[in-house]
Amino acid sequence: MILIVAATEMELAPVRAQLAGQPRFEFLSCGIGPVEAAVRLAAFLASSPRKYDLVLHCGVAGAYVGSGAEVLDICLAEREVLGDLGVEGQAGRVVPLPAQLAVPLEFPLDASLFRQAAATLGKRGIVCRVGTFVTVNTASATAGRGLFLRERFGALCENMEGAAVARVCREFLLPCLELRAVSNLVEDRDLSRWRLAEACAKNAAAVALLAPDLA
Repeated sequence: MILIVAATEMELAPVRAQLAGQPRFEFLSCGIGPVEAAVRLAAFLASSPRKYDLVLHCGVAGAYVGSGAEVLDICLAEREVLGDLGVEGQAGRVVPLPAQLAVPLEFPLDASLFRQAAATLGKRGIVCRVGTFVTVNTASATAGRGLFLRERFGALCENMEGAAVARVCREFLLPCLELRAVSNLVEDRDLSRWRLAEACAKNAAAVALLAPDLA
């Protein structure tokens, strides 16, 4: 049994429609942001009578300019990092907490699932961008902040739930895979350039190709 998780119904509904009638999948809308995602997913796993083989986390993301990822690309996460947990530095940049207060910032995703997903999608003609995803509490709305996060973590894209989901999965000893479609570039905010509906559809199509193979 695979649990498919996305932040919003906008992202999850097309996936549910693509996989309708297949009993091997369950779906959870975990909410927006790392706190809501962690609480909802942990509560769901703790109370569910089912045993899940893995969690497939999907949705949309904002790609960092210069990372190699473009709008409507499919991206696979090798690791998730908490991008804005720390202390504010100069020009709004974030520096790590002092060593005595430090907490984990990095959460690797399951390497075996990652390789399987990349191979499966590649056989279906879907080229994936692979690398580090950044989880933020506050979505980046300037090109400068996007550049800072891309350079600090060598990252592809950002979202608001991935590290939280990865952390919960580690606590429950569940393998986790994360796949996202790029809806926009992280630049000076211009919603007219975003392609949310298309990215949700692209994400759902990729999940529909991938999930039966994982199951």
